[in-house]
Amino acid sequence: MKISEASTVSGVSARSLRHYEDEGLIVPGRLGNGYRDYCRTTIDRVLVIRSLLESGLPVRLIRDALPGLTDGSDAGSEVTRAEFLHEVGSFRDRLAARIAVLNAQQAALDTYLRAARRTIP
Repeated sequence: MKISEASTVSGVSARSLRHYEDEGLIVPGRLGNGYRDYCRTTIDRVLVIRSLLESGLPVRLIRDALPGLTDGSDAGSEVTRAEFLHEVGSFRDRLAARIAVLNAQQAALDTYLRAARRTIP
């Protein structure tokens, strides 16, 4: 299917599909006229990529782990998945730490605003 149809089927913009290709996340086929040709397997991969990106994972992590997660082979897949899960866990921990800092900053601002409002006549 052409990029416009792939975009409709996957719910991902044509621009994003091109970006995924530029980042090495997908490799669509090419028709004789040079147009991209997306097969069902590529669309399935796009859906995985989209889900991972929406989870906040960086493209680097997705690119590194994606072959072992979507190629359908079992060779080394347990190791790849374990490494990927470790990386995701580390990413989540860093995110949780950032959230804690932001929550503390928000609480400090709330305290300041309450105090400042009490001094306004």
